[in-house]
Amino acid sequence: MSRSDEEQQTYREFTEAVNMKPAELRNWLETDESKHVGWRRKGSQGGESVGHESGRRIVELLRRKRDELSTADYRHMRKVIGYVRRHMAQRPSGDVRKTRWRYSLMNWGHDPVKAPLPPPGGRSRQALERHGAPPKARRGPGR
Repeated sequence: MSRSDEEQQTYREFTEAVNMKPAELRNWLETDESKHVGWRRKGSQGGESVGHESGRRIVELLRRKRDELSTADYRHMRKVIGYVRRHMAQRPSGDVRKTRWRYSLMNWGHDPVKAPLPPPGGRSRQALERHGAPPKARRGPGR
């Protein structure tokens, strides 16, 4: 796979994982719920969480044109994709609307209440909207 193909795939998976619009994410990052969840780097007492910092960067990435994206930007996109996929696999049972789990994911640009995350390398969000979600037997646990 060429670098261009990898970047295209990364961009596609990033835009599937991040289902919040830039303004929506920016507004979310201003809330108390957003500021009080997530892991903080060692020695950063009361500082910004890693997810909150990532959210600010995601807003910038979403507003940038594709041809303006750097290698570091694609690296961060892959980090976001990995985080969202790992976190979605740990979905708690029950109503998740007011949970730290959801708030943490939202800091990374994904609101799990909006729509299910497509499988890796699977159909795009547009295809899911056209054809519907896969049968329950093919979905992950708790979805």
